[in-house]
Amino acid sequence: MKQAFQYLALTTATLLLASCGGGGSSEKSAADSAAKPAETTAAAAAPAAATSAAAPTADSTDTLDGATLASLTGDAAHGKTIFAQCKACHALEAGKNMIGPSLAAVVGRKAGMEPGYSYSAANKNSGITWTAEKLFQYLEKPSRVVPGTKMSFAGLPKAQDRADIIAYLKAPN
Repeated sequence: MKQAFQYLALTTATLLLASCGGGGSSEKSAADSAAKPAETTAAAAAPAAATSAAAPTADSTDTLDGATLASLTGDAAHGKTIFAQCKACHALEAGKNMIGPSLAAVVGRKAGMEPGYSYSAANKNSGITWTAEKLFQYLEKPSRVVPGTKMSFAGLPKAQDRADIIAYLKAPN
């Protein structure tokens, strides 16, 4: 029964990841590979090359859309609604790592430092500290900011949505 539940949980998480945009990571899961056997090597390599060429420095907070966190007022209630798509992989409870690391107290934490989570080398070696401004940039397109990240989420193109999630992460109650 426990194996059946674990399989169901894994299948559900995979479907949720697919529904939130997926892609963007150079590390593909077996499920992704099996689901897209016709994808060509050239098509898969093109996004990876584009994201690595445009990677910002660890202290840069420039976004693709030019928006700044300071120009927006975050709405934590709306951020909670948007965060629902993140719950497939992340928890806000301290020490509760899932497919992704716990995001409890993430603002101000150094990248790759959540105890008990197995980060990609790209994330551990990024030199990033997750300031609100850096999270704002990262949430726009994670694979651009940390090429080689395990996070297979395309990102949030709307600046206001990113500001709202950060407001929620700062005060999740």
